[in-house]
Amino acid sequence: MSDAERFTAWSDELRRVHGRLREALRVTGEALAAGEQTAPAARDLLLYCRGFCSALDSHHRGQDRSLFPAIEREHPDLAPTLRKLEQDHAMMAHLIEGLQSAVESDAAPADLARHLDGLGAIMESHFRYEERQLLTVLDTLAADAAPRDALGTL
Repeated sequence: MSDAERFTAWSDELRRVHGRLREALRVTGEALAAGEQTAPAARDLLLYCRGFCSALDSHHRGQDRSLFPAIEREHPDLAPTLRKLEQDHAMMAHLIEGLQSAVESDAAPADLARHLDGLGAIMESHFRYEERQLLTVLDTLAADAAPRDALGTL
């Protein structure tokens, strides 16, 4: 892969990961809606939630550990933006813990929906901000990390 292909791959991969996380959130929401009616769907919700929550957390940890330091080395002027994104990550980690606790304690479907909707709203706002602020930078980023390490395992 040429340098130009690798540079472009970072922005493309971020878009793909965000798309997969949006889809995982959608499927989790569908499992929640179906879980209100059947026990097997409720078990599916637990699996979907754990998978979605793990993937979102992995994505943010990879960015904080690998991607954001690489961006900051090349673009120190983006440090305030990166700190805001890291704060968003911490807030979403807290929301993920709340959702996981609600699922594991067999919370009422309305409580689960509230947790999932809140996390989804913050996630979408965060993704849009991140894409506006970083996609152009990612087109030229010279980072040696593997996309899976920097953007998560989803």
